[in-house]
Amino acid sequence: MRIENSFIPVRGVGETTERRLWEHGITHWDEFDGRVVGETLADRISSFIDDGRRHLERGDVSVFADAMPAASRWRCYENVREETCFLDIETTGLDASCNDVTTVSLHQGGETKTFVQGRDLTSQRLEAELEEAALLATFNGQRFDVPFLETCYDIDVTTPHVDLMYPCKRLGLDGGLKAIERELGIDRDMPDLTGRDAVRLWHEYERGDDAALERLVEYNRADTRNMKPLMEIVTTQLHRSVFESVCDSE
Repeated sequence: MRIENSFIPVRGVGETTERRLWEHGITHWDEFDGRVVGETLADRISSFIDDGRRHLERGDVSVFADAMPAASRWRCYENVREETCFLDIETTGLDASCNDVTTVSLHQGGETKTFVQGRDLTSQRLEAELEEAALLATFNGQRFDVPFLETCYDIDVTTPHVDLMYPCKRLGLDGGLKAIERELGIDRDMPDLTGRDAVRLWHEYERGDDAALERLVEYNRADTRNMKPLMEIVTTQLHRSVFESVCDSE
């Protein structure tokens, strides 16, 4: 499903109205027919489509992500698949006011980068990496990873953001990232490690164990890499349940 199939970013259009448009065969912006809705809403949708095309020509999906509920932002992914950055952080605790970020991994375009506190993890580096992305994807990053980075590194993360926890919940997939991976059959490197182990490994590294840092980095990278197949599965399943189910019933 692409953004051009979506009408819910328009003010005044909810899922019920969008579904009615799809049921009338209007499944893409190119097919919009204002007779299905009232005149005022039709004008609003037409203006949205005109503006939306200009945003997409620039590769900018922020206006759509901002206008969609968190559980629907997965619709942005197909338009910017290769420019999507999957991000995960490790920390020394849960409170950004008194704990530190230890590692940050980003996976985009088949490449994974990891930055380490005290080496190359800086606000400038984070901002530069995120500016290169059209879309940011995390798991529970809306409540944890992004606010933690903003607090610890005094940055403002403005990249459009899909927190995979919310579309997962829409599919009935509850629990943490690892539990959902097991349910979906996504293989994981180092499946025996937990967030608590990540804290322990960092402290072992601080005491001089370089092998502990290597293990921590690989754990962090595995979290980040595994979000891509999760995104693929989630968007495919939601496409079928949200969009194809309506189109097939026409």
